[in-house]
Amino acid sequence: MTRTHSNAVVLFARNPVPGQVKTRLQSKLSPEEACALYRAFLDDARTQLLALSAADCFVAVHGGEGAGRAFEAFAQAGIQVVVQAGADLGERMAAVFSARFGEGYETVVIIGSDSPTLPVNYLEQALETRRDLVLGPSTDGGYYLIGMKDRVADVFQGIPWGTEKVLAETLARTVVAGTSVDLLAPWYDVDHPEDLDFLKTHLGWMRQAGLPGGDATRKAIEELNLG
Repeated sequence: MTRTHSNAVVLFARNPVPGQVKTRLQSKLSPEEACALYRAFLDDARTQLLALSAADCFVAVHGGEGAGRAFEAFAQAGIQVVVQAGADLGERMAAVFSARFGEGYETVVIIGSDSPTLPVNYLEQALETRRDLVLGPSTDGGYYLIGMKDRVADVFQGIPWGTEKVLAETLARTVVAGTSVDLLAPWYDVDHPEDLDFLKTHLGWMRQAGLPGGDATRKAIEELNLG
């Protein structure tokens, strides 16, 4: 892929295999239903990326051989598919930042794949940061977005990934390192059954208000009879 912008946005995603994605939803959904819902999350994430006009877009995939086949729609849309590498989430994110900066990008933003209603303007705000680091706080104590400018900030070592302390510990590391930080407005991930309940309510009100976003997820919820 030829670099056409100075900015890059990278979607972190998992290979959509039943039983290996959205496992915390499986107290309420079957593995197949959870996987179908996650595929819809990916479709909405692809729509979010394609709405950006000032960034080259990537999807970084984690989770086994054959993952590329599940992301053919991304490649066909001009979104480059790359593979995550590293022992934990921090190492994988650091590797992606390093690779994109090595390709000449000046600002690199990573987003997760668990926020199908995330407003695109949040991504645009992240790309406009003048700080070393930009974070999108998630209501579960983590972050839905992390972006860096010019260099890889030292914020990944010793973070308790998958806990409600991720954001707080990351911010603590920025203080120690003297890293300047922008914080975006908070948003939410969909990881637990109660998150799915909130998502369904939110999608309903978005439709009533005529707001864009989450179309593929809304359709999947209807087709899976999860309403």
